[in-house]
Amino acid sequence: MRVVINEKLAARMRQIAQYLMFVTFGVPLVGLFFLNSQPADIFFAVVLPFVVLLIALIITVISVRLANLWVRVPRPEAVIPESLKGIGKNSVMYSYWHFPARHVLIVPQGVFALHVMYHDGKFSVHNDCWSRKQVGIARFLSLLRFDSVGEPTIEAKTAAEHVKKLLQPIAGEIDVQPLIVFIDPKVEVEVGETSVPIVSADGGQDNGGIKEYLYDLGKGKYKTLTPAQIEAFEAATVS
Repeated sequence: MRVVINEKLAARMRQIAQYLMFVTFGVPLVGLFFLNSQPADIFFAVVLPFVVLLIALIITVISVRLANLWVRVPRPEAVIPESLKGIGKNSVMYSYWHFPARHVLIVPQGVFALHVMYHDGKFSVHNDCWSRKQVGIARFLSLLRFDSVGEPTIEAKTAAEHVKKLLQPIAGEIDVQPLIVFIDPKVEVEVGETSVPIVSADGGQDNGGIKEYLYDLGKGKYKTLTPAQIEAFEAATVS
């Protein structure tokens, strides 16, 4: 299986995340130094500290969010292809080229927009409603990492619709399937009724692994791209 990663973008975003982390620590220190060097009045005693803390908080949220998406391991562009070894010689995964679809998978079983979940812990999904089971220190650590669940089902469908539009001039008959993939081996997911399939990368959960899911689909349920169409899609959208 071939993997095409937007390495330039990934490297740039990792660098930005790391720089912002340093800025997060630097802003309060600079603010403290500036405050100590100014005369005591209401602005410097009350307003400016609030502004400094607000700026530091905003930068922290952004830097942690970027770190979750671009630095945190395991990396989806490494884990998923490793899990799909032997899936097919014409298979390819594109990473970080087709936002909001961060990962696009083309295999003999079809074309898939992967919505990757990097989270750990326990989740339950029923009727497309997601909840996370956390208590005590786990909830506190999750707040520190700013890794809220969001709306994975909606985001996966949105990604699939976007890739479908990109494919329209090349292979308008191809339907793009949304697929939610957990990549952390420590995650536990209780899956009920859901309109988007949910799998794990390594197959360690009851909901099955991505390779098992694709093999169960077989090669006839969904249409996929021919090698010529893959080449055209790559030429049009990957550069």
